[in-house]
Amino acid sequence: MHRAVDPDLWASGLESWLEEEREQIGLWLPVALGVGVVAWFALPNQWGWIGWIAVCCGAMLLALILPAGGRIQRGLLAGAVLGAAGCLLIWGKAQWAGERPIARAAYVEMTGRVLSRQLVPAQGMERLIIAPEPLRADLPRRMRINVMDKDHVSGLDRGALIHFRSRLMPPAPPAVPGAYDFARKAYFDGIGATGRALPPVAVIESAPEGASSFRHRLSAHIRAQLAGGSGAIAATLATGDTGAIPEADAEAMRRSGLAHLLSISGLHVSAMIGAVILLVYRTLALSRRLALNLPLMAIAAGAGALAGVGYTILTGAEVPTIRSCVAALLVLGGLAIGRDSIGLRLVATGALVVLLFWPEALVGPSFQMSFLAVTVLVALSEARWYRALTGARDEGWARKFLRSVGALFITGLAIECALMPVALYHFHQAGLLGAFANLIAIPLTTAIIMPAEAGGLLLDTIGLGAPLWWIVGHALDAMLALAHWTAAQPGAVLALPSSARWAFGAVMLGLLWILLWRSRARRWGMVPVVLGSLAILWAPAPDLLVTGDGRHMAVHQPDGSMALLRGKAGDYVRDTLGGAAGEGAGDGQDMAALDSIPGGRCGRDLCSLTVERSGRSWHILATRSRDRLPWAQFVAACAQADIVVSDRRLPRGCTPRWLKLDRASLSESGGVAIYLARGEWTSVRQTGDAHPWVMPVRGYSGGRPRMVARAVP
Repeated sequence: MHRAVDPDLWASGLESWLEEEREQIGLWLPVALGVGVVAWFALPNQWGWIGWIAVCCGAMLLALILPAGGRIQRGLLAGAVLGAAGCLLIWGKAQWAGERPIARAAYVEMTGRVLSRQLVPAQGMERLIIAPEPLRADLPRRMRINVMDKDHVSGLDRGALIHFRSRLMPPAPPAVPGAYDFARKAYFDGIGATGRALPPVAVIESAPEGASSFRHRLSAHIRAQLAGGSGAIAATLATGDTGAIPEADAEAMRRSGLAHLLSISGLHVSAMIGAVILLVYRTLALSRRLALNLPLMAIAAGAGALAGVGYTILTGAEVPTIRSCVAALLVLGGLAIGRDSIGLRLVATGALVVLLFWPEALVGPSFQMSFLAVTVLVALSEARWYRALTGARDEGWARKFLRSVGALFITGLAIECALMPVALYHFHQAGLLGAFANLIAIPLTTAIIMPAEAGGLLLDTIGLGAPLWWIVGHALDAMLALAHWTAAQPGAVLALPSSARWAFGAVMLGLLWILLWRSRARRWGMVPVVLGSLAILWAPAPDLLVTGDGRHMAVHQPDGSMALLRGKAGDYVRDTLGGAAGEGAGDGQDMAALDSIPGGRCGRDLCSLTVERSGRSWHILATRSRDRLPWAQFVAACAQADIVVSDRRLPRGCTPRWLKLDRASLSESGGVAIYLARGEWTSVRQTGDAHPWVMPVRGYSGGRPRMVARAVP
């Protein structure tokens, strides 16, 4: 006979556990706020958002009937309040600060004021943010316009007034499920359209004298000292401007696990602040009078704080930099009053600050990687075994060196393992050798490259910086050689297809459970981590990928390679489709043309393909021209096909046996991933998606896309 569970005993045990973890409970406040933010992004429309808030209100009422004063009641109440607040926060910001995209592509002649300018020399262009003058009802308040260097337009900078023609496009949604969602980012950045300025571009008013920002001038100065990829990375380390980095070097940094060095974050901010504190403190300490009468550490900490804030502004104030700056200011405040401020509370405070002002950053890889990496570092530093390994002791230099290398390797390995799910979810690839590469790259960057670069910039004021730039150049050449060598090794990169949101969410919550608690209950976090990881690792690759415009289709071959409907598709299309299929960015360059694979036959207007999956043959028909087709033959071909793909609106008479993916249906569903073995497909757009950056479709009722979606034959 089974004994019934005593609710009072269960509640008492939970209260005892929460009492044991009382110092850690506050760390979950930003997590609860973030769950509310994620709920707004995950749920499709206002009814879902209202439903989430209603659930949170129900949890509040439940908390109120629990025994008063207990940690269960307070924790449930705080979590419910913050969960509702997170949803309301991002909902309110989306209504207040976002910029809706233009309804459709259009050629526009306009006059606009340059609000900002970003140099992208690696792509031979400048990227401008333009505000129409005067404001027009048919145009958004801000647009991103590319001006090609070959057009030779001078006088462009912040404040210039220009007149030009452009084909404006709505910010692009994901091309296929799992691809990058530029439309969402552009909405919160206040960008309602993108385009390229068509020549001639007339400069009506040149930029004011000195309008070129200090950041641009500094970046140009650094690239003048060092050529090629080394100069571009040196400029990135100082200003955060990545536009000049050659794509080959950027891809090598990503594949080798060294891309974090190109994102100005804790490593760079800490190095800058630390160098300023050391310089100011040692300089002031040279005076005996100052050393005896002034609080030198407080003064040095203040100078470091000013340097950190200035460096954050100079490098563009991105989320990782802001987080690092906030954390550094808290640490410096603790140092100034004689307290040790480093801990997980510091990380939680930084996360709360960022979420309150930029809640949309939570769903981006920058926020997730930045805060997860710092949380792992701090949690690792608080572990007893790690402190025993890294604690100061009297020993020989060789043993001390080996312990330092071991600690650096363990730290790098822990961060790589923690960040791998984030990289796989957002980029569909993750470096496996990053821990080894970082053993060399991080000390090289912090101990040689950044100090020498700072010294070179300082000595350039008197024309004596050349020796230090020589050191920086050779050190960066060595780091790039390391990146390219690591990226070229077999098995350097793990590439997987797009995975389910729930799997990624389970891994993240499990990791937070392990990192934030201190008792043995933290081990339960391994359950969602393992389940989510298995789901990510075993996520099937789609057999077919069709972009949202219907122009491009990729077919997954049995040997793992991909074949393209249009063999001359550009690098962006190849990388996007290859990444979503699990080939990894950069591997899409080897995609074959559809008519070169077994079962593929292509003419000028049509391609047909037979694919064998799970013991049956699938017949696929795709158009690749806009020419008029013979009606009777085309309708007959449609009837014999299981799937028809086209970038044009197909006639009603074209009725395939399963899916009809033409311009009309794809405009409602977005890009599609098809899994033939399971007879399933997924699309970019959710049913009834009402997020403000999602373009409304004429005639779209919010129901299932108008596809011929019969039972699988």
